[in-house]
Amino acid sequence: MEINPDHLSPCGLYCGVCGTYQATQENNQRFLKVVLRMYQSILPNTKDFTVENLLCDGCHSQRRSFTCNSCSIRDCSQKKQLDGCHECSDFPCEYISKFPIESGKKVILRAIPYRKKYGTEKWIIDEEIRYNCPHCNIKLFRGVTRCNKCKEPASLD
Repeated sequence: MEINPDHLSPCGLYCGVCGTYQATQENNQRFLKVVLRMYQSILPNTKDFTVENLLCDGCHSQRRSFTCNSCSIRDCSQKKQLDGCHECSDFPCEYISKFPIESGKKVILRAIPYRKKYGTEKWIIDEEIRYNCPHCNIKLFRGVTRCNKCKEPASLD
């Protein structure tokens, strides 16, 4: 499997299964607007942001969403010269406990120990597998509760 280094988020929220990333790649403006409204409802100081501020090619790419651009976890990893929280002896730390999106925090707390134990390649492969609909096998994204194709419930996080 070819690993895209832009997708290796330090926090454990693998970019390849991120709804924002997928919508950016597919130019799905409708979904990006939904995601933007969701972030604006839970994150302070985002009411003036637009879909353009949301576009993202991955955590380590040149084009990052406003959520990834201002990520204290990424900043901390860079400051400590680590690839991510899986290499940090302070995990879980205050940045994780203060993560503003509960479903994301839940994934971080699952993914980081997994990546640390099994390595980056297995973590990516298993994240890719995890986010396929168990009913119709279409690729889904982190946080989804129902498959958009077959409409079956999908609690994958």
